[in-house]
Amino acid sequence: MAQTKKFHHLVELIEKQAKERASFAAISYRADALWHDVTWADFNRQINQLAKVLMHFGMQPQEKIALFAQNSEKWITADCAGMKARAVVVPIYPTNTADQARYIINDAQAKVVFVGDQEQYDKTVAVLSECPQLSHIVLMKPSIERVELDIEQHDYQSLLELDVAEHADELIKRINERSLDDLLTLIYTSGTTGEPKGVMLDYRNFASTTRQHVEILDFGAGDRTLAFLPLSHVFERGWTLYALSQGAQVGLLEDPMQVQQALTEFKPHTMCAVPRFFEKVYSAVADKVSNAPASRRALFHWAVNQGNRKFLSQNGGKALGLFGQLKVNLANKLVLRKLRGVLGGQIRFMPCGGAKIDEQVHEFFHSIGVTLICGYGMTETTATITCGRPGQINLKATGPALPEVQIKIGKDDEVLVKGDTVMRGYYNRPEETEASFEDGWFKTGDAGHIDEHGVLHITDRIKELMKTSNGKYIAPQRVEGMVGRDPLIEQVAIIAEARNYVSALIVPAFESLEVWAKEKGIKYKDQLELIQHSEVVEHFEKRLKEVQKELAKFEQVKKFTLLPREFCMKRGELTPTLKLRRKVINERFEAEIESMYAKAKKFVEAKKASIK
Repeated sequence: MAQTKKFHHLVELIEKQAKERASFAAISYRADALWHDVTWADFNRQINQLAKVLMHFGMQPQEKIALFAQNSEKWITADCAGMKARAVVVPIYPTNTADQARYIINDAQAKVVFVGDQEQYDKTVAVLSECPQLSHIVLMKPSIERVELDIEQHDYQSLLELDVAEHADELIKRINERSLDDLLTLIYTSGTTGEPKGVMLDYRNFASTTRQHVEILDFGAGDRTLAFLPLSHVFERGWTLYALSQGAQVGLLEDPMQVQQALTEFKPHTMCAVPRFFEKVYSAVADKVSNAPASRRALFHWAVNQGNRKFLSQNGGKALGLFGQLKVNLANKLVLRKLRGVLGGQIRFMPCGGAKIDEQVHEFFHSIGVTLICGYGMTETTATITCGRPGQINLKATGPALPEVQIKIGKDDEVLVKGDTVMRGYYNRPEETEASFEDGWFKTGDAGHIDEHGVLHITDRIKELMKTSNGKYIAPQRVEGMVGRDPLIEQVAIIAEARNYVSALIVPAFESLEVWAKEKGIKYKDQLELIQHSEVVEHFEKRLKEVQKELAKFEQVKKFTLLPREFCMKRGELTPTLKLRRKVINERFEAEIESMYAKAKKFVEAKKASIK
C-alpha cells in the first residue's frame, strides 16, 4: 500500500521553527547602514501581535488584507500575521500606479491595506473614495506624512504595542482551525497586456512546493538568503516563505539598487535573481577584462576555462584527474575566488527564474563556481514547475519537473502542467479559469519540448513569437538575450512583428559608453548628443555584428535606435519582474520604430509605382 505523503501547513512550520530556534536570527534588515537581526522569538511575537490586531480590526477568516509596500521586515511579518489570522494576503507591487492599486484592492475586496512609504500612501489616498470596503490603512514608516481621512489610520509600530490580549484565545482557535484548503494569497499577475488576474493559491499549493524543494535542495536551518526581488512576486515570496519554513535566516533588502553592497555585507548562501541580474554582472566583468592588459586577460580566460572543466566534470563529464584538479585549485586561488567575492563569497547556489537566461552567461557563472539553479515556473503554479539539480545541470534546458509535478506537451507544443502546486483558479473569473485548463491540465501558454531524459526545454511564449512579413518566426527573448550580453548594452527591445526585418531599440550602458567615448576623445554635451554621434553609432554596428554571429540571418537585428533613457516600471514599460511590456514600448517609441523602416517602406512603394 502506497504511503500517503504528509502536507505541512506553513503556519505549523513557522511555529515549529520559532519554538526550536527561538534565540537564532529569523530575519534581518538594513537600516542606517547596518544590518539588524530579529530573533525567531521576537519575530513570532510580532506575528502573533499583528494577527490579534487584524482580529481587533474585525477581520474574519478568509477576508483580504493588501500589502502595498517594498521589501522590509514589516512586510514579511504582516504576511505571516495574515496567515495566522487566516486572512488572505494580497500583495501589490510598490511601483504600481494608483489606478492599478485601486483595481486590485477592489477586485480582492481588501479591508486593510499596509502602505510602505509616502509614495504608496499617497496613491492609496488618491483612490480611497473609490474603495468603499477599505476600512483601515497601516503606515509602515513613521516618516509618512498623513492627511485626515474618513477611515482609520494606524502607525505600524504603535500596533505592536496595542493591548489586544482579549483576542489571544481567538488567535489560538484560528491557528487550530487552519486548513490546507484555505486561500493563502491572491497574487495579481502583472502580465504584459490587459487587466491583472488574481491567482488563487492555497496552503496546499505552498505545502506541496515546500515538500518538493526539500527533496532536491541542500538548504535549511542556519543558512542565509537575501531577498532583493519584490516580495510581491511569487518567485521571491515563495522562496522566502520556504526559507523561513526550513529555519533559514532571511535578509530583507528594501532598495534593490543596493544589492551589490548587501551581498558583500550580508554574505548570503543563496539569493533569487532574474537573468538580467546575472547579465549585468557578466557584462561588468567582461567590460573590465576587455580593458585589462593582455597578460591579465589571458590569466582570466585560462582560469575560467579551468573552472568550466570542473563544472563539466561535476555534471556528467570526464573526471578531472589529479593534474586537472591542481589547475582548478590554482585558478580558484588566482582568479575565481575573487570573482565569487563580488557576490559575497559564501554563495552555494542561486535560483534563477523569470525568463530564459543566455547560455553563455549561464556557463560563465558555473565556471567561476556559482551554481545557478535555473528553472521554469509561473504564478499559477506556485513558482517552480521544473528546475536544474546540482550535478545534473543542463545549460540548454530548464531542468526536470519537481518530483510530484507532471508535465506534458500539448497542441502547438504548449507545455501542460498538473499537480498540487497548480492554482485553484483566477479570482472572480470562472470563465478564464475554465479556459486555462484542458482535461485537468493547466495550459501554460509556453512552447517547449521534453527530451529523452525527461528534461524540459522552453522555446518561447506561444503568444510572444513574432512573425515577420516574410513568414519567419522570431523568438524575441532569444535575440534579446544574445544582444544583451554586450557590456555596452543595458536593455534591448526587439521589433519584428509584421516587419520585413528585425530591428531593435537599444539602451546603452551609459557608464561604460562614456568611458569609451572619453578614450576616443568624443565631445558631447549630454547623453542624447552622445548616442547620435556617428562614431558611437558605428561602434554599436560593429559590436552588434559580432554578438549576433550565432543567430540565423533572418533573426539578426538589421537596424537599431539608441535611446537616451532606460525602459522603466514607473512609465509602464517594464513589469515588476523587469519583463518588457512590448505594447507600451511600441506605442511610446512609435516614431523611432517607424523611422527604422522608413527607407525600406519608401523602397517598396517606389518599386510598386515602377511596376504600375
